[in-house]
Amino acid sequence: MSDATPGVLPDAVTALADASGQGPGALLRILLLASMVGAALLAWFLLRGYRSNGGDDNHND
Repeated sequence: MSDATPGVLPDAVTALADASGQGPGALLRILLLASMVGAALLAWFLLRGYRSNGGDDNHND
């Protein structure tokens, strides 16, 4: 760690401690939103293979 800014790390820790004193509401909202977006992307990725391309997928002659 650099000695040029000796008070930066304790100030950051103090600011994080003050911000987290209001409860887990913001963190839970972010996690909920991220999980919903992730579930939507997973569903899109899994279901895109089932779409119909006009019957061109079946090449059973």
